[in-house]
Amino acid sequence: MDQISYKTTYVNKATAQKEWVLIDAENEVLGRLASKVAKLLRGKYKPSFTPHVDCGDNVIIINAEKIALTGNKLTDKQYTRHTGYPGGQRHTTPAAVLATHPERVIEHAVKGMLPKSRLGRAVMKNLHIFVGGEHHMEAQKPKKIDLNSLN
Repeated sequence: MDQISYKTTYVNKATAQKEWVLIDAENEVLGRLASKVAKLLRGKYKPSFTPHVDCGDNVIIINAEKIALTGNKLTDKQYTRHTGYPGGQRHTTPAAVLATHPERVIEHAVKGMLPKSRLGRAVMKNLHIFVGGEHHMEAQKPKKIDLNSLN
């Protein structure tokens, strides 16, 4: 047993190997897309996953306005927020949000699948969502991946 080391190695901020990933959201179901994106952001697909470190990839999502919602969720689902004033509870549907700010629907779904802590807020900064097929992150040379290839 002198030669074999059984020591567990952890990734830290300096040794994390972060990549840039491009995902096309056209005709993707919102919940399935969000769960896979959340796993990519956390780094759970990597063998060097460390739960308390931001070791996930940077994710770029294009065509956010072409996301699909199954069933009647487009009109029946309700997003609730509060203005902070008495009687300030406001409700809106995904159809109304998609008409004005389509990227917020994906942001809301992914944020709900991340930890509610400093780590979750830090990981959320690695998500970049764009309306349309163009993005301004070409300098990072993102690798286009197919979501159906991920488990």
